[in-house]
Amino acid sequence: MSLLAACPDDGKTGPVLAAEAPAGGAGLAGPCSDAAPLVDPAALQDLGEQLNSAAVAKGFARDYAQMWDQRYDALATALDRRDQAAALDAVLSLKTSSSMVGGLRLAELAADLEEAIRSGSLAQAASRLGDVAARGSETVDELQFSYILWER
Repeated sequence: MSLLAACPDDGKTGPVLAAEAPAGGAGLAGPCSDAAPLVDPAALQDLGEQLNSAAVAKGFARDYAQMWDQRYDALATALDRRDQAAALDAVLSLKTSSSMVGGLRLAELAADLEEAIRSGSLAQAASRLGDVAARGSETVDELQFSYILWER
């Protein structure tokens, strides 16, 4: 499942392919907008369809929310220790899991950090931890409000 599509004019990526957008495109920015939506509701719907279980997808979202602090702490600790391998492992976990729950802004931020970590710019990556904390909290709050607590 691809959450990003290339914009034809500048090669930048946007939040979702038009074919993957929910009916009416509710809550989604266009593929070439400046900012991805905080959470793409179609991602967990797609995950539930792929697994043939909305309950399993909801459980994944619940687990993601419960593990947020642990993921953030792993990344912050690795960057504080200047442990490039551990930082890369932590940021890849954050990026992948955020993408799977539809946390597009956090996944994009994690991708930026991944690039900095791979290039050895650990101080630059560490300087973005405040942004990671804010986006992560917003993502978890949105998942809790819009998906996890909502009974289907």
